[in-house]
Amino acid sequence: MDDKSRTMPVGRVSEILLDDNMSTMLDQFKTECRLQGMNHGSINSYASAMRIFMSFLMSKNKTPTEVDKDLLKLYIDYLLSERKIAYRTLSYNFSALASFYDWLLFDNKIEENPVQAVRKRYLKRYKNGEGMQQEGRKLISVEQMAMLVRSIISIEDRAVVLMLAKTGVRRNELINIDIDDIDWDKTSVKLKPTAKRSNRLVFFDEETKRVLKDWMNMRRLYVRSDTKALFVSQSGGRLNKNHVYDIVVKHAQQVGLHNPKSERLDDHFTPHCCRHWFTTHLRRAGMQREHIQELRGDSRPDAIDIYYHIDPEDLRLAYLAFIPKLGLR
Repeated sequence: MDDKSRTMPVGRVSEILLDDNMSTMLDQFKTECRLQGMNHGSINSYASAMRIFMSFLMSKNKTPTEVDKDLLKLYIDYLLSERKIAYRTLSYNFSALASFYDWLLFDNKIEENPVQAVRKRYLKRYKNGEGMQQEGRKLISVEQMAMLVRSIISIEDRAVVLMLAKTGVRRNELINIDIDDIDWDKTSVKLKPTAKRSNRLVFFDEETKRVLKDWMNMRRLYVRSDTKALFVSQSGGRLNKNHVYDIVVKHAQQVGLHNPKSERLDDHFTPHCCRHWFTTHLRRAGMQREHIQELRGDSRPDAIDIYYHIDPEDLRLAYLAFIPKLGLR
């Protein structure tokens, strides 16, 4: 940053124009978002959040590579007290920040991402869904879901939990998936028709694809020659709904997310909690409500909705832009 920008008077942050260095960095970040498959609307939303942050940094005579936890705490206070934003908006702003600093870390411009620890500590109330439970159903954070998936040693069990979380499908939809239903190039699954589902096309991301590929390599050791089922039991036949329930609650209990002795609904983590997690975190990340409804396969109550079609490729790109990343390797 040049001397002129470092000595500029500190006025209202939103009135500060970005200098050339900041503008260039913002343009590079937008390019990075495009390379990651984000759609135009998502890129613009992230860019808007980053412009506010960069203006804040300029008001403090700081550059993005000079940011630490203390400065991020000041930024949270600025957003809440001066801009009067809601926690939902705060979370979205920090999603953009986390993505931005992941990029800087990947490009070796910084040594660590300063955002993650701050998000975990100061956005915990929001991330854990305090006061936002749906009919008492347990909602876990993105970090807790990552912990749950990483704790699972069985490749098939890991793939089952990950597919439930990353696609939002119901148990019966999951167990009826056949290998032939998967399009590996488009990372999509064509579900079997059911009375509850209006849209049968769902998607998965690259980290889910890697786990599924690992399972496919193991699957041939268990599968019977007459089954096309993606997920199979130890006897080689198709997994059933009870198997899926047992898989989820067993691993959730092992990491302290499920308490079978409690009578409270929000102390229990079941397969349907994965669908709740999928829906809530897509919405918090900023995905359009119509796209979420399409991915969930919700029924369309209004006559006009029957004639409203979402392009599958637009839906796929939106999904890839907003689905939470668990940092799996």
